[in-house]
Amino acid sequence: MSLLEIFLFAGTLVIMLVGLAGVILPVLPGIPLIFGGALLYGALTGFKKITVDLILIFAGLTAFGLMIDYLANYLGVKKMGGGRAGAIGAVFGLIIGIFAGIVWIIILPFLFAVLFELLTGKNNMQALKAGIGTFLGLLFGGSTKFILGCIMIGIFAWRILF
Repeated sequence: MSLLEIFLFAGTLVIMLVGLAGVILPVLPGIPLIFGGALLYGALTGFKKITVDLILIFAGLTAFGLMIDYLANYLGVKKMGGGRAGAIGAVFGLIIGIFAGIVWIIILPFLFAVLFELLTGKNNMQALKAGIGTFLGLLFGGSTKFILGCIMIGIFAWRILF
């Protein structure tokens, strides 16, 4: 590898690791950033090691990860008996949690889902179940995106280094 390729590889890895952090901290685009890093590297190197076929696979993994994330959150609330209010509350909680700190990203969506369900007239148990569904959906969606991100970064690094 030339010096330019080494710098390009290192820079792309930094972009991808920021994307992996974005899976945990929703203020960053996460999986799309990992995909963008691979696409940028491929384009700048003429798609020699990171081929167009691999970019298409990464695009599919990115779309799959985003779809799973949204579905997991939505179905988590719905399966546990929550309604639209619980889902909206979870989103508000997530947005506030982003600015409040990492622990609050997990706690506030749960609390806001429960609160919003209570405000729409649900009883305590129904609201609590909606909050639990929010937490489970967040956990499943986030862990799925994290695994996909690690796979994409691993494949990228493998293709470049070996």
